[in-house]
Amino acid sequence: MPVADPSALAFLQNRRSRPAKTLGLPVPDAEALRPLLTAAARTPDHGKLEPWRFVVIDRAAMARLAGVVETRGAALGLGAEDIAKGRGQFDQGNLAVAVIEVQKPSPKIPPLEQTYSAGAVCLALLNAALAAGWGANWLSGWPAHDRGFMEEGLALAPHERIAGIIHIGTETTAPPERPRPDIGGITTWL
Repeated sequence: MPVADPSALAFLQNRRSRPAKTLGLPVPDAEALRPLLTAAARTPDHGKLEPWRFVVIDRAAMARLAGVVETRGAALGLGAEDIAKGRGQFDQGNLAVAVIEVQKPSPKIPPLEQTYSAGAVCLALLNAALAAGWGANWLSGWPAHDRGFMEEGLALAPHERIAGIIHIGTETTAPPERPRPDIGGITTWL
C-alpha cells in the first residue's frame, strides 16, 4: 500500500495563486529563495537535460525592465493601454523569478517535451513559494513573448525563451475563491 501524505494533497487541492499586484514586502532573500528554486528544479525532466534555468529579478531590475517594456511596446506600435498593462508587473513587482526555457539538442527528447518540463518548473516554483508561506503568481503577458524584450531585458540567447515569470512576495490581501473545473465534466475513463 502506498504511503499517503494527506497534508501535501490537501495543499495541492486548496492552493491558490495570489494576484501579483497584491504582493508586497518583504520578499524572500537569496537564502529563502534557494529552497524554492531547489524544489522547482525537481521537476520531471525526461532525459535529464535540464531544459530551463532561472533569472531572479529584484526591485532594481524590475524598474529597468519596465523601461524596456515601454521601449519595446513603442517599437511594436502597441497602444498606451497595452504598454501600461505590460509594464504593470514590473512597475508593481518587488521580486520575481523568470523561468527560462533552454532548448537543448537531443535525438531522444523532442523540443515539445522540453517545453512541458519548463512549464512544470513554473508550476513547481509557484507551489513551492505558496507552500513556504509566500504569496505567488505566474505571469506572462506580451513582453514575455516578445523576442526583443527577451534579448534586451534578460539577455536571452536565440535558443532560450521565457516560460513564465513567477512573482513572489508577502500577501497583502486574500483573493476570493474562484470557480474550479467540474472534474466529472473534463474526465473520460477508458
